[in-house]
Amino acid sequence: MRGAVVGGQGSDGCWEAPVVTQTRPENKARSFGQNIESDLASRFLRVVEVAAIASARTMGQGERKLSDQVATEAMRQTMDCIPMRGTIVIGEGERDEAPMLYIGEKVGAEFPDGREVPEVDIAVDPLEGTNLCATGAPGSITVLAASERGGLLNAPDCYMEKIVVGPSCKDAVELDAPVADNLKNIARRLERDVDDLVVIVLDRPRHDKLIADIRVAGARIRLIGDGDLSAGIAAAVIGTGVHAVMGSGGAPEGVITAAAIRCLNGYMLGRLVVKPDQEERLARMGIKDKNRIYEAEDLAPGKQLIFAATGVTDGALLKGVRFFGEGTRTSSVILTHQTGKVRFIESIHLEKGPDVKVRFA
Repeated sequence: MRGAVVGGQGSDGCWEAPVVTQTRPENKARSFGQNIESDLASRFLRVVEVAAIASARTMGQGERKLSDQVATEAMRQTMDCIPMRGTIVIGEGERDEAPMLYIGEKVGAEFPDGREVPEVDIAVDPLEGTNLCATGAPGSITVLAASERGGLLNAPDCYMEKIVVGPSCKDAVELDAPVADNLKNIARRLERDVDDLVVIVLDRPRHDKLIADIRVAGARIRLIGDGDLSAGIAAAVIGTGVHAVMGSGGAPEGVITAAAIRCLNGYMLGRLVVKPDQEERLARMGIKDKNRIYEAEDLAPGKQLIFAATGVTDGALLKGVRFFGEGTRTSSVILTHQTGKVRFIESIHLEKGPDVKVRFA
């Protein structure tokens, strides 16, 4: 509040004591894009919704490439309607490997009146769980993460060892620690026994020893065929029945997971698994230490972070796309870091027509 001191001679000729009067501060409108979480979250929601609807049309047809293609095309087209200067830092591959949403691609639109638009880095997985969608199995989602420029690691297309746990287990696990020790520490933090724990692991031959070690330690395992990104979110949230995710998955997906984990105040460790023929590429990307252990804050260091996902097929976190005669229904989640929001959003997308009827249940 600004104050002004007012005094002077009264009507009776006596001097009146000064009075401090209060004036309201001048409120200035915040420029668009100054807070990308507030300005762009709803627009990124539309991106994942449109991609989910497109891919859901292909569900169960056994065409995993087609499912991914239509999701990618829908996501790309919708992004070009958002007022931003966006750069794809994690996408469908290198420029010569992907027709669109390739690493380094520019997306977004300018305002017609020339107003400034924000610089945004974007990581996308247009359809996580392409096999799940192609077969109609549960757990397929469309997903993206966004931040201010420089807020997401440009991760190479290789594997990454990961451990994801919830807020109660921060600093209780180590990538190089024996599995049994990590499980004991998780159980201790959660005030339960090891045999009460559920650990999600991708069902891959490379995880045979990890699976055996978890079983020997006494914890229970939920094997999944695809979708370790969704699993990471489940591990960071209380009440999902999942207490940890262990094993290796894609490094690009690890960055998107890290953005969600930061929004949920969870804990994540990751380390790149690099083959000899990938080391030169890592050097070109500026990654000098291939053995570095990353935390979520290293993978997604942005001050402002948006994570958006929409269910394609039914899963533990989100329902899949539902089609009815007069429209489509989607289930989504939007997480933001700085503003601290977790929003679950049910949207009904109506077909245009004179006799459209809306049903809530």
